[in-house]
Amino acid sequence: MKNEFKELIIQGDKKFTIKGAKTDFTGGYNKEKAKDALVKSKIEVNHLQEKLYASATHSLLIIFQAMDAAGKDSAIEHVMSGLNPQGCQVFSFKVPTSEEYKHDFLWRHVKALPERGRIGIHNRSHYENVLVCKVHPEYILSESIPGFDEVKKINKNFWKQRYESIRNFEEHLCANGTVVLKFFLNVSKDEQKQRFLDRIEDPTKNWKFSSGDIKERALWDDYMKAYEDAINETSTKESPWHIIPANKKWFARLAISEIIADKLKSLNIKFPVLDEIEQGKLAETKTALLSE
Repeated sequence: MKNEFKELIIQGDKKFTIKGAKTDFTGGYNKEKAKDALVKSKIEVNHLQEKLYASATHSLLIIFQAMDAAGKDSAIEHVMSGLNPQGCQVFSFKVPTSEEYKHDFLWRHVKALPERGRIGIHNRSHYENVLVCKVHPEYILSESIPGFDEVKKINKNFWKQRYESIRNFEEHLCANGTVVLKFFLNVSKDEQKQRFLDRIEDPTKNWKFSSGDIKERALWDDYMKAYEDAINETSTKESPWHIIPANKKWFARLAISEIIADKLKSLNIKFPVLDEIEQGKLAETKTALLSE
């Protein structure tokens, strides 16, 4: 992996801080150079996906987390546009349903895991349970967890246990062939403001805007602290976080694509090779077809 993308990885061996993470970093690329590089990267990812699908030995889970208007949807649209839809699935997680609240917080995410050979994309994920729920601990009450029927009972030990559950969950996935790639699209508060204004001024983008977005923006510092805690608590060697500078969408898309390609290459997946008996059957079939 190129150095400009390596430095975006948080593997638990260094402390992550919002202040220390640049939102406008572009790694020496300009828009045109990044656009050309993305085309090449998407072609490479497409070829690697074919091997992933054919071998069916691994699955890839890609997680996107970010503040509103950071570009998650557009990143998924542009980076994944070269994938074969047969081997890819996208889930967007919103407020849990009444049925989902009757289960543990990981249940609905486990149901959406990709099978071997496939790529699963989670637009928001199980991390909402230590992000939005940490900013709004009253949401936890809807989970009806024994012993946590008041907000004041949701203490440091509660969050410590929840981070541990997430680490154990991802460790289990990795041990069983699911590669987990986690992306935090790091957009600045000023850039978010401009994107909100663009959505308001453009009638074709009005649908993307919600009055609730402004209420959450007012809690920006609380969210940044929640992200810092979650990333530092759950970044591991096997399942690291990737902090993607998101002020320039064209760079964010390239960085995500390059990181995905590098991870797939590291698996060294090969196309399946038939045994001698099956190869013999292929030869017989070929002979039969040619003699028609």
